[in-house]
Amino acid sequence: MKMLVYVIVVVFVGLFAFSAGEDSAQIQEEIVAERTAVVNETAEAVKEESLPDVVERVLPTVVGVETTDSRSMGGTVRYGSGVIVSDMGYVITNQHVVGDNPKRIDITLYDSSIKEGVLCWSDKSLDVAVIKYEGIVPAVARMGEYTSVRVGEDVFAIGNPLSLQFERSVTKGIVSAINRTITIEDENTVIYMEDLIQTDASINPGNSGGPLMNSKGEVIGINTVRVNSAEGMGFAVPVNICESVIESLEATGKFETPYLGLFAYTARAAKYLKKDNTTREGLFVISLDLEGPAFQSGIKYGDMITHINSTSVTSMLALRRELFRHKAGDKVTLTVVSGRVKKDIEVVLGQMAKNYLGSEQ
Repeated sequence: MKMLVYVIVVVFVGLFAFSAGEDSAQIQEEIVAERTAVVNETAEAVKEESLPDVVERVLPTVVGVETTDSRSMGGTVRYGSGVIVSDMGYVITNQHVVGDNPKRIDITLYDSSIKEGVLCWSDKSLDVAVIKYEGIVPAVARMGEYTSVRVGEDVFAIGNPLSLQFERSVTKGIVSAINRTITIEDENTVIYMEDLIQTDASINPGNSGGPLMNSKGEVIGINTVRVNSAEGMGFAVPVNICESVIESLEATGKFETPYLGLFAYTARAAKYLKKDNTTREGLFVISLDLEGPAFQSGIKYGDMITHINSTSVTSMLALRRELFRHKAGDKVTLTVVSGRVKKDIEVVLGQMAKNYLGSEQ
């Protein structure tokens, strides 16, 4: 009897052990399978698209822009490019592509359909404009972050060189430099364009207004100008300056450019202007509108602006990005170093005139 009980217990324990071992093995297999799946998903997530894949994805965001100028008898026709940045049909392009007073704007989409566009906002000192069309939006480009752009990184430009005959041509290069400042003479007015991205990706007539993109297919700049006397020297306006503009247009249908009435160089440039190696970080004021808000509030030539509303500013782009978050009539606080005195100055922002041709912000 005792032997029978012993045998039964042994058999039961053996069966339990076999079952437990089977469950353990199964669990182990499930854990391994789950880990493998996570690794594969992670690898897929970090896997970079090839350049052809990126280009194929973003090509539908690029449009052709044809503008007829109403100031001429027959109408001067301009050709350029643009990039769709909103599912409401907003397109960023160059101001010099659309002109000051366009009679008609035609936007050519990826499927070759043509939509009539309207000018919503422009800034001649930035050479940037936003236009809009009604209809289906084939794709929307993502904006990158200018402050993350690195010299030497791969970029590519898309545009319509030499008219729409060569639409959506792609050229590849690198970021040659950042924070470049160039001067443009227009109608007896000198315009300073600052904080530009320099690239050796080919930018030809007709590429103006098209996007400069990083390897992820994010727009980092709007192609604006090239140096004809040099090989491989093109420039793009950082696209981030348009973030607040697009947000305001989407929300209210308008954007009124706030106005300080000053232009400033970076601290690095100021060291050469002042012959002073002790210049601290900030913006060195070199030009003022004597009737503008900044001058009327006490800002003087030679002052160094270090902050706006507690936000550090080291470039005109940084200053504009903060300003564009406000509207005319808003009060901002500028931290200014004047001589050896540091002080906060409150300025009530004005509104930039639509026909304004200067460089002051």
